Amino acid sequence: MEYDNNNTGVLFRNETATPENKQPYMTGKCEVNGKDMQVAGWMKESKAGKKFLSLKFQEPQAREVVASNDSSTSTTGDVPF
Repeated sequence: MEYDNNNTGVLFRNETATPENKQPYMTGKCEVNGKDMQVAGWMKESKAGKKFLSLKFQEPQAREVVASNDSSTSTTGDVPF
C-alpha cells in the first residue's frame, strides 16, 4: 500500500535565522492537492502581543546544475546520487 502524502508537509527549524537577516524561522516541503510546494515560516507578533507563525507557499525553485570537467564523473547519463 502506497502512503498518501497529499495535503501534508514538514517544517524544519532554520538554525541560522535571525530577525535581522529576514530568513524564515522554519522551512520545508509539502504537497497541496497533489502538487509539491515549498513552505517557509516566520515568527511574528500580533498587535495584541500574541506570537504566531506566518507561512508562505511557493512552487519549488529549479536547482541549477553546474557542469563538471572532472574525469571521475560517469558518462552514462546516470545521476550520481
